[in-house]
Amino acid sequence: MNRAKASPDYRSNASGSDFLQLDIGEAPAGGRADWLAAQLRQAISDGRLPVGSRLPATRVLAGELRVSRGVITEAYQRLNEDGHIAGRGRGGTVVVAAPARPPEPAPAPAPPGGVLFAGEPGADVFDALRAAPARIDLTPGVPDLAAFPRAAWLRAERSVLKDLPAAALGYGDPRGTPALRLAVANWLARNRGIRADPGEVLIVAGVAQALGLLARVLGEEGISRVAVEDPGSLGARHHLNHWGLDTPPITVDDEGIRVDELHASGAPAVLTTPAHQFPTGVVLGGERRRDLLAWADEGGLIVEDDYDAEHRYDRPPVPALRSMLTERVCYAGSVSKLLAPALRVGWVLAPARHQDALVDAKRHADLGNAVLPQLVLARLMESGELERHLRHLRKRHRRRRDAMIGAIGTALPGAVVHGAAAGLHLMVTLGDRISDVEVASAALADGVKVQPLSWHSRNPGRQGLVLGYAASSPAVLAEGVAILGDVVRRLS
Repeated sequence: MNRAKASPDYRSNASGSDFLQLDIGEAPAGGRADWLAAQLRQAISDGRLPVGSRLPATRVLAGELRVSRGVITEAYQRLNEDGHIAGRGRGGTVVVAAPARPPEPAPAPAPPGGVLFAGEPGADVFDALRAAPARIDLTPGVPDLAAFPRAAWLRAERSVLKDLPAAALGYGDPRGTPALRLAVANWLARNRGIRADPGEVLIVAGVAQALGLLARVLGEEGISRVAVEDPGSLGARHHLNHWGLDTPPITVDDEGIRVDELHASGAPAVLTTPAHQFPTGVVLGGERRRDLLAWADEGGLIVEDDYDAEHRYDRPPVPALRSMLTERVCYAGSVSKLLAPALRVGWVLAPARHQDALVDAKRHADLGNAVLPQLVLARLMESGELERHLRHLRKRHRRRRDAMIGAIGTALPGAVVHGAAAGLHLMVTLGDRISDVEVASAALADGVKVQPLSWHSRNPGRQGLVLGYAASSPAVLAEGVAILGDVVRRLS
């Protein structure tokens, strides 16, 4: 006699569908088609099935709900008769109209320039400025996005996917893929004079994340102050402040950051943009460079944001500070200005004493950057495509820079242009009789988006504008600057 217990029946008794989370058990007996038609009509009405949505095939939905196909066909037929859905042959059954609904209240209008530029700029000010409607955008920090090398990127992506083993689609190394770390090390050696082992490279989601990770590491070491340039990037200051670091301002003059003020501040670390200072465009002078390196050699830490280093037009390249003092410089760069900010790919070379802590912070932040974009970027770097793209960008950016300078000379004859030899923006000073915040506010009302220089200054200083030229055509630049000229004349 077989005394073995009968095996339990593991076959599912479920009669529901992932589609709209339909549960046929809720339908009344004898009224399944009516119930299903009502559920679909409600989903179309409330927007869960917008116009253009494709309904499941009748056979598929009948199988999931464990009903006869005739129930599904009848429900679909009722919505077809109502004009809500239509058959598209091989394209399936598609929502073509929604039941009339009461008009929704109009969305609140975007804040006018007077509100956006009122008071101290908060941490969300750049989000608000990006969202503000404007016909012409002259804000800085964006390359010519229309020039993104789509064909080269697609070729590299296809090549990567063709050779990619399945195991590579799992979780990656939080430090970054070996291929990109090697490519970055080679890129920095060729273009920035930095000799680094790929093992020293940490791949991050742009310089913004690099600053956040470093702020956490320094905070855990008891460092609570990182000096910043003044004027200097408001966004970078916001990132450091968010992680609890104080940011004493250090004056920037025509030779770069004032190292004597840095000594006097007592700050143990400093964030600087020596290759192309934001926003002034100043290159850190030779004597200042030596003074800053001497300050670091005495125990200070330099955080080098290699901002706009690749975009130069009328001057020779300057070496990165990291190439001269490896163990006292934490170097950060990205492809945001080379390719596109949307890629969110950057890198950090930290002194040896900080490397493990930074990797640990990156691991706990996001387990590492997405692998596929890293592999594609590595292919672009190693194939020479990125250098070719950079040469192409320099020509386009130079023409646009020249167009903006010419327009400023015509429309703003009293303005002084700074930082024209490199970068993707110009700093324009207007004199002290006019408020740059009022100019930016009035310009936005006239359809032109700019950043006031005073946003990036802690101490009282010159009134001016920070104008990006890389993302607009010469004709648009000329029109935008002409509007700025009208605004300045109105307010003067």
